[in-house]
Amino acid sequence: MQTETPLFSFAGPWGLSVQVMPSLGFLLLLFVGFSATSVEAATWGLNMFAIVVASILLHELGHACGARVQGVPVHRVVLYGGGGFCQHRAAGARASEFIVLMGPIVNLALWAALSLFAFWLVPAWSGGEPTEAAIAAHFDTYAARFELIYWLETAADLNLMLFVLNMVPVQPLDGGKLAHLWLLRVVSEPRAMAVAGGVGLVCTVLWVPAMIAMYFYVGFILLFIPSLRGHWAMLRAGARLGRMWRR
Repeated sequence: MQTETPLFSFAGPWGLSVQVMPSLGFLLLLFVGFSATSVEAATWGLNMFAIVVASILLHELGHACGARVQGVPVHRVVLYGGGGFCQHRAAGARASEFIVLMGPIVNLALWAALSLFAFWLVPAWSGGEPTEAAIAAHFDTYAARFELIYWLETAADLNLMLFVLNMVPVQPLDGGKLAHLWLLRVVSEPRAMAVAGGVGLVCTVLWVPAMIAMYFYVGFILLFIPSLRGHWAMLRAGARLGRMWRR
């Protein structure tokens, strides 16, 4: 849980408190400050920052919606430099599965909707490709449309990336929570804890090189590193509880 003091807060859907932490400013610096070699580059960075924050916010509101429809009170949604989280009252295993799933589902739905909208905006040229004279005559219209298509596709790709990353089975990402919850359906609590911790431990070791590769090949990185110690403790706790249950 974050210990930062909120920079400011605002009322989201259902009167939900959305708190913005100061560390979100570091994410802004990454996107805008380090790319401010020109006005165009700074504008691009600001747009990317806005898309990332909006996507994370909608993801967390998806969790909040999943909680509310099941009658689970939601305390707040928090945005910070490493992403965000939805704080709600503890729920049962089945209710928790739905709450956790709703975040990635929102990102997947955004990817589909934004991709379809971008495809719909692509001009349908009648009579083949337009001539240079036709493009010159309607340059502003074509330029604005293709600019919008570019940002829609960028937002779609980013939401698909967030969906994939969130499904990685490490704590406290949604994939790690779901792995633990789904294991509880088929094995005992100690075994589920041990297996989820072990899988998370392997993924944590691979996380840093994966993030470095993502930054160089995609230009995007999460300011979040899973806890190696936390997954090791989870693995050991599950193994210890398993031995106690067998006695």
